[in-house]
Amino acid sequence: MDHYVDIQVLPDPEFGQVDLLNALFAKFHRVLQQQTQGRVGVSFPRHGRLLGDCLRLHGSLPDLLNLQECNWLQGMRDYTRVSLPAPVPTGAKFRVVKRVQAKSAHNKRQRSIAKGWLTPEQAMLRIPDTQQKTLKLPYVELNSRSNGNRMRVYIEHGPLQSEPVAGTFSSYGLSAVTTIPWF
Repeated sequence: MDHYVDIQVLPDPEFGQVDLLNALFAKFHRVLQQQTQGRVGVSFPRHGRLLGDCLRLHGSLPDLLNLQECNWLQGMRDYTRVSLPAPVPTGAKFRVVKRVQAKSAHNKRQRSIAKGWLTPEQAMLRIPDTQQKTLKLPYVELNSRSNGNRMRVYIEHGPLQSEPVAGTFSSYGLSAVTTIPWF
């Protein structure tokens, strides 16, 4: 993981930055499953309350060049500026960029009923919708390819680390343990 590519979402009068970043990330997610087998990670270098306007891909030079050659940005080129693959700067720190999920009250009820721990009536009383945890993390919204529902992928940038941790990334380019360079 010695190179990176920045993909910046450009301002557009018709589409908001968040919508464009969601579309960009959805395209990235689809191509990542097919092309890199867990070798490319992602970060959002300008994240804050929102994820910002830049998607940074981290990987080896061959993997990043392979991604650029497969034309996965078709339809997004007018809305983005893509850098050439560049080496990671010397002295970069490292961090984990991971997906965070909160179990919904509905899912907790379903599990309790399926396991026989509670009846449907007990589950409704003991696990009310108010028990639902709300995450205060930035996220991308995608359409689920399995059921078509809109879903949020909450993303957390972990603390800075001085040493990298090798491993693989999910089909979202995220990992709970593998680090990406941070600069």
